Amino acid sequence: MEKPHVAIVSLGGTISMGKREDVGVVPSLDADSLVSSLPELRDVADITAIPFRMVASSGLSLADLLAVRDEIGKLLDNGTDAVVLTQGTDTIEETSFLLNLTVKSDKPVVVTGAMRDPTTPGSDGQANLLAAVRVAASGLTKGLGTVVVMNDDIHHSKYVKKTHTSNPAAFSSFPLGPLGWVSEDRVRIALKPAANRIIIDVDSKSRDREVLMFTVLLGDSGKLVKHVVDMGYDGIVLEAMGAGHVFPSIVDDLEELASRIPVVLASRTRNGEVLSKTYAFHGSESDLLKRGLISAGALNPLKARILLYLLLRAGKSMEEIRSIFENWI
Repeated sequence: MEKPHVAIVSLGGTISMGKREDVGVVPSLDADSLVSSLPELRDVADITAIPFRMVASSGLSLADLLAVRDEIGKLLDNGTDAVVLTQGTDTIEETSFLLNLTVKSDKPVVVTGAMRDPTTPGSDGQANLLAAVRVAASGLTKGLGTVVVMNDDIHHSKYVKKTHTSNPAAFSSFPLGPLGWVSEDRVRIALKPAANRIIIDVDSKSRDREVLMFTVLLGDSGKLVKHVVDMGYDGIVLEAMGAGHVFPSIVDDLEELASRIPVVLASRTRNGEVLSKTYAFHGSESDLLKRGLISAGALNPLKARILLYLLLRAGKSMEEIRSIFENWI
């Protein structure tokens, strides 16, 4: 039987690190090197290796992500059955979510990386790459959107989070858990999203936008909030306390800011939904929503920033942005 055609696109990151004696490891293994070091991949699929970037994921820009989105779109439109993207784990949750929102094809897109570099005992890069290719080649995630495969778990990009700096089991998907898993050569999908995937049409040549993520702190006067628009930001995501609460002294400034640009209210806990009608004190979630802020709902601040960025880049109005956030599942 003919094997599926899977493209492996590399961006760098820990999975691609090589040893340097003076300062530690740096990205040096491109897609060709990753594929050649793991001949088992060709037992699973017909592999094409595409070196795209060679940076730590903390060095990726949103422009890089839209560029790799364009590359993935071309591959899938021109006969490739699935794409596996390798990158650093620092920003996998943002990359995968952006791809989920902007890749138009329903063919499998899988993102993976490594928590331990190839020079380290117990390196997980090869196992993660082989599992990711198995998931991509299986076709079982077709139509589900972008997924992340790490440590034999299959996470959906809408929920996946990095929760540890170094543990190989660093990724989780609260509150749902993984969609499935990989066992030996078998791919299992146990859950599927109930809601249809939203696609945001973003031209990579459109005018860039900037979205600030601002953490609300106990006792912080929030002086920066007064200058957000003057500094050139097009939107802001607030990492608010608890269920969506802020220090009282910045409430009026937030109301004035929300009349000019989208201000999205998320929780710095990064788990659970922003509430809407439980608390009514000055600076509570209900108070802020009445003042024009937009609830992030269950989206954590990192993903809310990506969604807001893409909506602004796509030219959506304040009303359209509010509607999409309010109806997000």
